[in-house]
Amino acid sequence: MATMLEGRCQTQPRSSPSDRETSLWSSSFGMKLASVTPFLGKYRPFVGRCCQTCTPKSWESLFHRSITDLGFCNVILVKEENTRFRGWLVRRLCSFLWSLEQHIPPCRDAPQKIMESTGVQNLLSGRVPGGAGEGQVPDLVKKEVQRILGHIQAPPCPFLVRLFSWALLRFLNCLFLNVQLHKGQMKMVQKAAQAGLPLVLLSTHKTLLDGILLPFVLLSQGLGVLHVAWDSRACSPALRALLRKLGGLFLPPEANLSLDSSEGLLARAVVQAASAPLGLWTGALAVLRSLWSRWGCSRRICSRVHLAQPFSLQEYIASARSCWGSRQTLEQLLQPIVLGQCTAVPDTEKEQEWTPITGPLLALKEEDQLLVRRLSCHVLSASVGSSAVMSTAIMATLLLFKHQKGVFLSQLLGEFSWLTEEILLRGFDVGFSGQLRSLLQHSLSLLRAHVALLRIRQGDLLVMPRPGPGLTHLAQLSAELLPVFLSEAVGACAVRALLAGRMPPQGPWELQGILLLSQNELYRQILLLMHLLPQDLLLLKPCQSSYCYCQEVLDRLIQCGLLVAEETPGSWPACDTGRQRLSRKLLWKLSGDFTDSDSDDFEEAEGRYFRLSQQSHCPDFFLFLCRLLSPLLKAFAQAATFLRQGQLPDTESGYTEQLFQFLQATAQEEGSFECADPKLAISAIWTFRDLGVLQQTPSPAGPRLHLSPTFASWDNQEKLEQFIRQFICS
Repeated sequence: MATMLEGRCQTQPRSSPSDRETSLWSSSFGMKLASVTPFLGKYRPFVGRCCQTCTPKSWESLFHRSITDLGFCNVILVKEENTRFRGWLVRRLCSFLWSLEQHIPPCRDAPQKIMESTGVQNLLSGRVPGGAGEGQVPDLVKKEVQRILGHIQAPPCPFLVRLFSWALLRFLNCLFLNVQLHKGQMKMVQKAAQAGLPLVLLSTHKTLLDGILLPFVLLSQGLGVLHVAWDSRACSPALRALLRKLGGLFLPPEANLSLDSSEGLLARAVVQAASAPLGLWTGALAVLRSLWSRWGCSRRICSRVHLAQPFSLQEYIASARSCWGSRQTLEQLLQPIVLGQCTAVPDTEKEQEWTPITGPLLALKEEDQLLVRRLSCHVLSASVGSSAVMSTAIMATLLLFKHQKGVFLSQLLGEFSWLTEEILLRGFDVGFSGQLRSLLQHSLSLLRAHVALLRIRQGDLLVMPRPGPGLTHLAQLSAELLPVFLSEAVGACAVRALLAGRMPPQGPWELQGILLLSQNELYRQILLLMHLLPQDLLLLKPCQSSYCYCQEVLDRLIQCGLLVAEETPGSWPACDTGRQRLSRKLLWKLSGDFTDSDSDDFEEAEGRYFRLSQQSHCPDFFLFLCRLLSPLLKAFAQAATFLRQGQLPDTESGYTEQLFQFLQATAQEEGSFECADPKLAISAIWTFRDLGVLQQTPSPAGPRLHLSPTFASWDNQEKLEQFIRQFICS
């Protein structure tokens, strides 16, 4: 579940010192240009499907092809038709009447169900440490359960919920122009809710408004009251009492104690039985105040809510356990190759411990911890795939990675249309519509603080990003487009690394196109870059093998026209499948044995070769794809350089601050402001820790990072930096 916001400015005449610049903005869009809208009404992909490999039954049963044509609805637009009544008075009171008709399901026997849960019963019977068997009287434990439950939640008050929904509807109409929701996505969620099983919704928190907007959307669509977890420290006792009546959940302080504390056992058992927290409202009142002070009544925004397809957790667990193969850590996979100790990439998958290790996760068995981590990877992948791309992300990407030195407005119109079509053709949706010139004007107005307009000749303008820290903001917006082109970007950087070892990177494209690239060499470079990239960026599903992803990357490069198959003498033609020996390769194997089945043809790839295409658009598109990953890879390379001057040992937060200051200083010297991002600094430190460059040791003040003995020498630090820089295209 995700929400996307984008501002929409209202054109109002005002006087300011920058009247001359304002006139440029207003006059530039009066040009008589043809309205180019090739992406409107032709093809809009339906996004958000669940994994067909892990949950095939959910993928089929909760979807029907007809729901893709249901279109969008504005959930904050309430009319006379949304109520049971008709008449002129109803049209004026429709919002209030609509709120009175909202279905509020009763809370039936919640205390009794919690008392009968497995965790609480184990404590009452003394089957776990800290239970009644260690001296606690069962009656006292029952009273303690009632106290903890009273702190967590209270039965929702239907009157207060309806009154609050009416007030929230009025507030959202003042804040938003519209809140778009795909009716097909909502249909899948409603169909899953009709099964009678608990429905758990995970939000990616795209914006600060998720805690306010999502409960209202689900209540308005007939899913009842959404129980949302609140931070009790952010609320007064009176406010906590009110929020409990509205469906709020407050975790008791004992639930956050360490796992070996007997005081927190009962609280955690009650929490696990009482809640299905579906979101997190942290400081929501402060968010409302900041939003109102920022936009007030003069600026309203548009929003879109995305709901991915639900799936059965029971079905996922049954199928996920069957496809677990051997995996190695990043240190085992990459460190010998980085240091030059070997050249062959191990035939196994990467296991990256990127999920935060929290108390509830540590309480699980190792097998269950692995299941949670892989489930979170699936959920994150589905969430990113269902999120629409906004117009500001497209504009920031074009200005940062294609036209950092400036571009004419007339040319920008065509490239905006081209990039939008490329996004839709790759199965991602966009979160905007309208005339092309209006979209361009709207996007540039939102980026006005980071974009400069210069009048070059009559009727046209030069658009260029402002040099300086504003490039960091453009890079953060352009990261929204990276999942769309990630496969092609990984392939382009892998080709760049392969060519860098054979000829100077400044060589002409025609000369590079002469070189033959074997499929084995391409696979190897793609695997190396795959292992280097963080798992939360790569979004590789656990059910997808590395070799399968390598083939997908290679197919994408061929489909977009960057690579052309080269038939060598004596080899089978790539299209000649009839003469290949398929009987031995199509033997039945276990459904979960993905690594073996996907790597069957790896040895046959030795005779397959490719060349760079010589089409006119290929050089620019190749550089564009390489530059999409350049902020992350440059930050990693600069982090390797910083190993020589970083002050270690230090805490993770302290070393992150050191590295971020170094990235800022380097950006001032080299102009690489797109790398000066604290998120990139954190990602680099986590990757270096998994790679074995940094090691973490416990201390009384908390875990501390120190440089591993292997990378204490400058030679190995230089090897690490060169390994990363081979994938960077200047």
